[in-house]
Amino acid sequence: RMAGSSTPWIGSAYLFLQSTCKTIMLPSLYESSQKKPSVFRALKLALADSTGSMNGVDMLKVHCSHPHLIVQLKFCKLENCRRFLQSYREGALQRSLQNHLQLSLAMTTVPLEMELKAGSEHLDNMLKDEDHCLECIYREKPDRLRDEEITELEECLKSLTVHQSINNNVAVKDCAPLKSLSLPYPSQGSSHPPAVSFIFQGQQFDNRTITPDDHQKFAKLVSKKWKQVGRSLQKSCRALRDPVIDNLALEYDREGLYEQAYQMLLRFIQSEGKKATIARLIAALEENGLISLAEELLGLHSNEDCS
Repeated sequence: RMAGSSTPWIGSAYLFLQSTCKTIMLPSLYESSQKKPSVFRALKLALADSTGSMNGVDMLKVHCSHPHLIVQLKFCKLENCRRFLQSYREGALQRSLQNHLQLSLAMTTVPLEMELKAGSEHLDNMLKDEDHCLECIYREKPDRLRDEEITELEECLKSLTVHQSINNNVAVKDCAPLKSLSLPYPSQGSSHPPAVSFIFQGQQFDNRTITPDDHQKFAKLVSKKWKQVGRSLQKSCRALRDPVIDNLALEYDREGLYEQAYQMLLRFIQSEGKKATIARLIAALEENGLISLAEELLGLHSNEDCS
């Protein structure tokens, strides 16, 4: 149980944000290198308002999944999470974020819709049962460290003295749009089993282990991008550190790209065992823009070019 445990209270949730005004697209604003610091600033301040502290909740990543902006949240204290839920339930978080976006973006109004999820649970349906919401968030351990981009934006925010960061030409990498969001999977060493399902392009799929058929399709279709996919997988797989990927490229150079890709994924499967799930592979493909290959593995067969 949560309360009786001596281990730190850590949980994770996803906050889905969408503007109800057709002319305001939050993902597009966040993808703009000029507007991104302003949107981030509004998110940071609204979350601080909800918990009463700038460090009450941590943003791990912001996903651009049109029409939603999806913020992956990490809570390190039960009390902070409880405050956040109260603020969310009472509409205070929504009002605060609308106000901060209005100020940061110099707009007249930014009407918002919000949705809160923890794993497959839609918390909006159970907000009156706070303890159940807390349990759902506690069950979902964060599957990643904080994204490098978030760290950069935090630094930008600290260094900004001007109220409107739009006028400061802050150099921040553009956020590549993700067509969908794969739900979290446990990192190596986690005692939690892999999530039983995940969402891709609005559809739910069983989170099965990678099959030999998946393995062959991946090796056949991934082409030169196998290294990039390997580097995405290495974030949660120690067996795929950079020297390993470079060595595979050299070792199987004569056999060509198919064999290099095959051997890379084989290392992943062998080291991760039952945790070598299709959700993890799909997430790595999405991160590198290989949407049609992801669709191929999930049987969605798209005509899009994979490269």
